Amino acid sequence: MKKNPSRRSFLKKATLGSAAMTSVPFLISASEGEKVLMKRNYPDEHYTANDQINLGLIGSGIQGIYDTRAALSVSGVKLVAACDLYSGRLDRAKELWGDDIFVTRDYRKLLNRKDIDAVIVATPDHWHKKIAVDALKAGKHVYCEKPMVQRWQDGQEIISTQKSTGKICQIGSQGMSSLGNEKAKQLYEDGAIGEIVMLDFYNDRYSAEGAWQYPIPPDASPDSVDFDTFLGNAPKVPYELKRFFRWRNYQDYGTGVAGDLFVHAFSTLNHVISSHGPNRALATGGLRYWNDGRDVPDVSITLYDYPKTDTHAAFNAAFRINFIAGSGGGGGFKLIGTEGELEVGQNSVTVRRSKLGMVPGGYSLVAYTEATQEKIRQGYAAQNLETRDSALNTGSTTWEAPRNYKGGHHDHFYNFFTAVRGKGKVIQDPTFGLRAAGAALLANESYYKKTPVDWDPVSMKSM
Repeated sequence: MKKNPSRRSFLKKATLGSAAMTSVPFLISASEGEKVLMKRNYPDEHYTANDQINLGLIGSGIQGIYDTRAALSVSGVKLVAACDLYSGRLDRAKELWGDDIFVTRDYRKLLNRKDIDAVIVATPDHWHKKIAVDALKAGKHVYCEKPMVQRWQDGQEIISTQKSTGKICQIGSQGMSSLGNEKAKQLYEDGAIGEIVMLDFYNDRYSAEGAWQYPIPPDASPDSVDFDTFLGNAPKVPYELKRFFRWRNYQDYGTGVAGDLFVHAFSTLNHVISSHGPNRALATGGLRYWNDGRDVPDVSITLYDYPKTDTHAAFNAAFRINFIAGSGGGGGFKLIGTEGELEVGQNSVTVRRSKLGMVPGGYSLVAYTEATQEKIRQGYAAQNLETRDSALNTGSTTWEAPRNYKGGHHDHFYNFFTAVRGKGKVIQDPTFGLRAAGAALLANESYYKKTPVDWDPVSMKSM
């Protein structure tokens, strides 16, 4: 990637002719709302039973099921085993994927099976490091849900274990491999928005489910739920179903809004601009509405500083989460630059370029006499600061994935299994995963300490 992407390089590529147009659709004087489709071709692959990848699922809850569905949408993959600490989820796994799959409450029994090539780790956050390390050492390839770790200090063990075992480890921020991220990265590197100055990310929710108040099944009991094993290395507390089924609400097991939501944004941001991450965070917020026993905030605002690097200017990032958004909810991810704005989603990317006003108007001229105003206008006109070309280089263009696009979640697993077959590298390895998780977890550290915190994005350590 070239240093300091600028409009000049972007406009040059946009006018080189048909060869360049395939990668950089015409943007100069683009009409408002213009659509340009992005495409991704998948090879027509067929695998025999001997060539398929046998998959084990560890943590058959909400995300585990969605992960497995996405994994099985990739050719040549079969689920052969599932593990969970609630027996009802094991019944659900058989209901979804057949009575012949092996089920257990003990993930070690799953790892001991010789017929399993890879595992999905979709457990509560405080179990990620332990199970991922054990799985790699057992000779399994690992797809570990984000955030990679509950504490940034645990990340290096996963990195070193992956390197020593030689097994593939993909961190599961499911939008990472999407067409949206791919296009956004290309547009940024081509200089579509000039120098980045700000990232604006927000996620508003307005439902109990969105605030992690997940339903508790009526058959849950000490017999059907292994609560003691669930606690793991967390503090010992009396049996409580809310902690088991709504674990995201507790610091002991989850990572709050930062680990659940910020980490997705950091994964995309660091990928698009080829960055190691921020070096400072300042967080605030509070528990404003969902007083259900949780000890994590439901409203959170965190400001991050990104230092200047070879791939981007110094800039600031604002991350905002509101779980009681009376507006009804919504979300956004925008890279704002000196010459435009890049709005990124998994299935679409929009570039908006506006005219930068360089000539004073009536607001500031009102303080001068009519004669002085005319002299000021003539002086600016002589500088030719607002050319016709600059006015034409504005507008809005949207790239959208085709309707038959299989989606970012499929693509992330496709990337994982392609690497497992030795045909490429994962897009989100443990080092990348720790940089995304570490940056997100800074928000928690700052919030609870009530002070700004510093981070070394290269060595991945809090300072």
